[in-house]
Amino acid sequence: MNRQTSLTFAALVQEFFGPYMLQQRALSPRTVASYRDTFVLLLNYAEATRSLPAHGFKLADLSAPFLAGFLDHLEVQRNNSVRSRNVRLAAVRSFLKFAARRDPTNLAIIEQALAVPMKRFDRQMVGFLPREQMLAVIDVATDTWVGQRDRLMLTLMFNTGARVSEIIGVRVSDVVLGPISSIRLHGKGRKQRTLPLWKNTAKAVREWLQLNPQLRADAPLLPTRDGRTMTRANVTRRLAQAVDAAAATYPELKTMRISPHVVRHSTAMSLLQSGSDPCEIALWLGHESPAPTHHYVDADL
Repeated sequence: MNRQTSLTFAALVQEFFGPYMLQQRALSPRTVASYRDTFVLLLNYAEATRSLPAHGFKLADLSAPFLAGFLDHLEVQRNNSVRSRNVRLAAVRSFLKFAARRDPTNLAIIEQALAVPMKRFDRQMVGFLPREQMLAVIDVATDTWVGQRDRLMLTLMFNTGARVSEIIGVRVSDVVLGPISSIRLHGKGRKQRTLPLWKNTAKAVREWLQLNPQLRADAPLLPTRDGRTMTRANVTRRLAQAVDAAAATYPELKTMRISPHVVRHSTAMSLLQSGSDPCEIALWLGHESPAPTHHYVDADL
């Protein structure tokens, strides 16, 4: 390999996103996409603030002051949360650690950039819906095909506590119906987990598959009308419509911001209040550690 070529910023980025991330670390497509978006934002910032085009950017330009300015830009100009800011910083740090092993001549600059700290932030109390309100949201009118799909979608979300990416990624073959019915979810970092289905959820899945015999094993369980996989925006929009309908019974829902992640929190709180151990809830939600479940304990108190 030509030494001079390997030390350019472009070559380092190409190797980082190619052999290193995909082959050596085998990171998930979602992680790769998040890192890619970080570098797109960073290079756009360099061009806008320092007139540095992407093809002219050098590793030495990724200094501590530049990185700090980029992070401030994310918070102030782009209105990113501190959590999002820290995610972007983590992506840049990963690249810098990789670059340090490939380009020792810039170790001093890399070391200073790596010293830019993560930012602390106040962790808000988790938002969730009590069980009766969550059931009201799930009670979508089923006089249309979309209504039947939405009710099943919300039922599965509450049953499993699945992330949006997990629920829209469920295939017909991921559901096992029988004396003990279950569903397989494909989580972050290629982690999979299998969860039991409530009897009413399993019944709803059976009825859905009988209504849609055209759905093959590899098809999305919850498709759009044209058979494609739902998007995050689809799920968020359908949930908002279900919340609006439920607000006729529970007017306080109109003042609440209810996202798909709130449904996930509602599942955790329902499990906690039914007597489940925090470690069990962590496994149910696909957390690597039971630590995040302590926030549900705080909220319950």
